[in-house]
Amino acid sequence: MSLKRLGRISEEIKKIVSNVIMSELKDPRISSMTSVTDVEVTRDLRYAKIYISVLGSQLDKEETLKGLESGKGFIRKEIGKNLNLRYTPEPLFYLDKSIEHGFKISKLLNDMKDSSDNKGSIEDE
Repeated sequence: MSLKRLGRISEEIKKIVSNVIMSELKDPRISSMTSVTDVEVTRDLRYAKIYISVLGSQLDKEETLKGLESGKGFIRKEIGKNLNLRYTPEPLFYLDKSIEHGFKISKLLNDMKDSSDNKGSIEDE
């Protein structure tokens, strides 16, 4: 299967799952600060690795994953309803820590910049 088609299917699944999480899932364990960051579909279209990012504590992240796992059947049904594929991919949820990692790096860079600015102003005096 062409990589272009897999990319289009992945993006469609990303839109569908984002919409389902935001408006249709009513599980209280799922944080309102949950977003789908990426979707990778296997070449045989049997599985969809869905990477989610949750803003909050580690407990919020674990509870959100549990909520999504329990709603996996509903999410798969919605994917099948909106996509006309022979096989509906089974969703597999993973935490995406890249956003948090980016925040850490940004904070470290800002701290280094602030410390060098303060050091420069002290030497000027």
